[in-house]
Amino acid sequence: MAKVQITETAFRDAHQSLIATRMTTDEILPIAELMDQVGYFSLEMWGGATFDACLRFLNEDPWERLRKIRKAVKNTKLQMLLRGQNILGYKHYPDDVLIEFIKRVVGNGIDIIRIFDALNDVRNLETAMSAAVKEGAHAQAAMSYTISPIHNTQHYIDTAKMLESMGASSICIKDMAGLLKPYTAYELVSELKKEVRVPIDVHSHYTSGLASMTYIKAIEAGADIVDCAISPVAMGSSQPPTEPLAATLQGTPYDTGLDLDILNQIADYFKSLRERYVSSGLLDPKVLAVDVNALVYQVPGGMLSNLVSQLKQQGKEDKLNEVLQEIPRVREDLGYPPLVTPTSQIVGTQAVLNVITGERYKMITKETKAYVRGEYGKPPAEISNEIRQLIIGDEEPITCRPADLIKPALEEYRKAIRGYMQQEEDVLSYALFPQVAENYFKLREAQKYKIDSTQVSYEYQIHPV
Repeated sequence: MAKVQITETAFRDAHQSLIATRMTTDEILPIAELMDQVGYFSLEMWGGATFDACLRFLNEDPWERLRKIRKAVKNTKLQMLLRGQNILGYKHYPDDVLIEFIKRVVGNGIDIIRIFDALNDVRNLETAMSAAVKEGAHAQAAMSYTISPIHNTQHYIDTAKMLESMGASSICIKDMAGLLKPYTAYELVSELKKEVRVPIDVHSHYTSGLASMTYIKAIEAGADIVDCAISPVAMGSSQPPTEPLAATLQGTPYDTGLDLDILNQIADYFKSLRERYVSSGLLDPKVLAVDVNALVYQVPGGMLSNLVSQLKQQGKEDKLNEVLQEIPRVREDLGYPPLVTPTSQIVGTQAVLNVITGERYKMITKETKAYVRGEYGKPPAEISNEIRQLIIGDEEPITCRPADLIKPALEEYRKAIRGYMQQEEDVLSYALFPQVAENYFKLREAQKYKIDSTQVSYEYQIHPV
């Protein structure tokens, strides 16, 4: 038994989950110094969808956000979420782009990089993890948690041991849909603690209503770190609230040591922010409700809202229940991928098409075809010949690490934005989101020379974040 540490997610996952990643740097900075005094293990404040959202919706430079927060937070480790070979995008990128990205990330102030792959294909984590270790960062390897006939305790133990052998500084159980039940968590953490020596972090969402109970059992089993959000931006599709957990553990062998008075002051600040989000419509109270669909269909909260949006566009809202029933079938067909970006979008969109066309796989998205070809990595379970034939015909799936087939591209990206470049990091912004970054660069130029921004031509490609 030992003191439990807490990663605070208010600056990243909490607002990504509740308000589509719209918290601004100006909203973060006034409270950053106080949060630095609490005694958190880390502040998760970058990566995930924040990078895209800064450029696309907030007209902010994500690199500048990182530097400003690093300047304000002097004592607490800063943490980010990285999608393995996908970096922060929705496809695989070349190794040279990924290595340079991690170099710049650490150079600008990130201490801990949580690295995951949607399929738990460890080949997609190799380059990111080795680059993080080389740069002196804490490489936290995350296992995407899901439930299926093959995703049992032994599967996660085997994966964790591989990740530890690859140099992981800690292991995270990443439960993005709130599926991890309390007693399952106890068993899983207990077994992991017997098999790996590095610290275990448990990350969950409150979507199903289980997460606080799950954390308690995980802590009793030996979890070293849990992810929480300050209460005004907690629960629903966000994380369990920080203050109740800290209060529950106070005076026990697991005492977090967090200062409850400071936490109360931080909560007051976020209460006023939350009121603004509710009144502006950014925070929909529906995302705060417990959603039983998460347990029945394994659908994360963000994925559910995307499905509803897709059906509305087709005038087929009445088909939601059929789509929810189709999702587990598509997931089984595709080898039981965990439902997290980008596989949640792939499975969800294909399920919608299967239902609204009235015939399974009559229409197939290019992403589903790419997935079955092996372009995202190796599916957790084998895809049957029948399904493979339906989706890609006689094409042979690739069996190597997908990034081995991608040519280096960093210099090409550098040449492409020579006219806009103000910092080395701009190349990476452009590599990940070319159109969105170019729009931002144009706007930045306009502001620099005080040009009327209405004269600047740019096209936003809006998509769910």
